Amino acid sequence: MRKHLEPGPDHPITIESIAAPVRVIMAGETVLASQSHLELREASYPPALYLPRDELDLSGLEPSDHKTWCPYKGEASYFHLRRADGSLSENAVWTYETPFPAVAAIKNALAVYSDRVDAIEVG
Repeated sequence: MRKHLEPGPDHPITIESIAAPVRVIMAGETVLASQSHLELREASYPPALYLPRDELDLSGLEPSDHKTWCPYKGEASYFHLRRADGSLSENAVWTYETPFPAVAAIKNALAVYSDRVDAIEVG
């Protein structure tokens, strides 16, 4: 059975809604863009930006079979991100379809690995 842990003093998680746009760039093209985002800060990890799915053009995403587990957030599903030349940046985008209650705010939001795209611009 997979372990479910709650955020706390030893592993804090905060989520802040930020009214600033985000652009995800690959090969000089904007592949994802939103007018706002959520910033999730977890323990000592770098912040993760979650983009509201309803603000995104999802046509460049291809579902992946890849899944991972976080004991604080639940099971993550992944998408490949299509570049302008048609090639894929594999498992570049992740989402929690049914996150644990402590992080329910990230449901229906997508996050992008910064090392699998050229840039993530905020503001």
